[in-house]
Amino acid sequence: MRHSLSALAALALPAAAFAQQAPDPARLKADVEKLVSFGTRHTLSDPDNPTRGIGAARRWFADELKKTSAQCGGCIQTSMVEKIFTNDRAPNGVNVVDVVGIQPGTEPDRVVIVMGHIDSRVTDVMNASSDAPGANDDGSGTALVLEAARILSKEKFAATIVYAALSGEEQGLFGGRLLAETAKARGWKVSAVFNNDIVGNTVGTDGSVVADRVRVFSEGIEAAQPIEAQLARRASGGENDSPSRSLARTVRDVAKTIPGGLEVLAVGRPDRFGRGGDHSAFLEAGFPAAVRFSVGVENFAAQHQDLRPGFGDTPDKMDFPYLAKVTAINVAAIRRVASAPAAPETVSLGAAFADPAPGAGGNFGRAVIGTKISWTPVAGATGYRIYWRRADKFDWTDHKDLTGGEMTETVLKGVIVDDHFVGLSALGANGTESIVTFGGIPPRRNR
Repeated sequence: MRHSLSALAALALPAAAFAQQAPDPARLKADVEKLVSFGTRHTLSDPDNPTRGIGAARRWFADELKKTSAQCGGCIQTSMVEKIFTNDRAPNGVNVVDVVGIQPGTEPDRVVIVMGHIDSRVTDVMNASSDAPGANDDGSGTALVLEAARILSKEKFAATIVYAALSGEEQGLFGGRLLAETAKARGWKVSAVFNNDIVGNTVGTDGSVVADRVRVFSEGIEAAQPIEAQLARRASGGENDSPSRSLARTVRDVAKTIPGGLEVLAVGRPDRFGRGGDHSAFLEAGFPAAVRFSVGVENFAAQHQDLRPGFGDTPDKMDFPYLAKVTAINVAAIRRVASAPAAPETVSLGAAFADPAPGAGGNFGRAVIGTKISWTPVAGATGYRIYWRRADKFDWTDHKDLTGGEMTETVLKGVIVDDHFVGLSALGANGTESIVTFGGIPPRRNR
């Protein structure tokens, strides 16, 4: 059965998802203002002061997760992971601490991570004493993580959800590296990473207003792949279909199902031009399905600024209904990925041939009738969805559903592999769907 992609948005989420709790702008505002009340959250500020500095802020975040956990019968396990980092922005070394809340799923080692960084700064990155409100950068992302936990803790999922407040972003993306190392050490199979950094303003430096969209950044060729794998993706034409790009498309399609929500501008680069974020550490560590959310327009007068008239990262420069909409997209996308089976690990393609003509040798003289698709079966899948598009298109245009979780191959007749791109997702019993894995040249093929 063929379907046009206009019907796909309706398939992105179970119908029950529309009735879920919406993020509360007032609660997000209260959380941002509480974060601002700690004065500075600079990574080098006093970690032991009970009311000021990054230590007090981290303890407050942990307490909020514990309150949420108490309301769901202890469904979130809160802890802190830490490590000392040293560089030119932390010349004497600094103990970087990430606050991590874990909501176990029925597949405890398969993980979906939503995160923001709790640290802040002013103009001088080494100034750990001046007030650094950090309302939008990144109180917005930190508040979003708490709100996501409050909503999603009321539900049960296949994947484990990790809610994280990272430290040390402004000193060198330390917190992202620490959490990626933790994921490696614990053997997590990371299905998706949602990094939220500067997600709460709609007015730019020049007064321009962008209140109808949010940017989602994703890498193309995977940063951690060996050159042979990168060349194989290039040979398959999959530069725009990496796991991160597939995740960004999923976020964009999920956003379309949210009434009154935002457009997702899926930007085809890992981060803003020439810049980086905490998700970069996951990409470099070999967790390729990682994206960054950021506002549609930045206000540089409210980023990394000393407090003075017209400058400073304060709550009055934020748009909390907008932040609630970004939160809603995160929640819906997490729900989609965490409810579904894992994405297929590998999907391989080849030409499907008609039966040989009498006397023909090998594949010569045989008509190509379609595309042969083979894949690794996915635990918990009840079926699969094949996607395809003409090779000069960017988005999937058609799909076909297959029943049977143990299937490992099929032939897509009439779709010639030379002229099309093909991908595959895993389907769950409750109508859920994984992100799409791009089909490419079979591993270890002699080319």
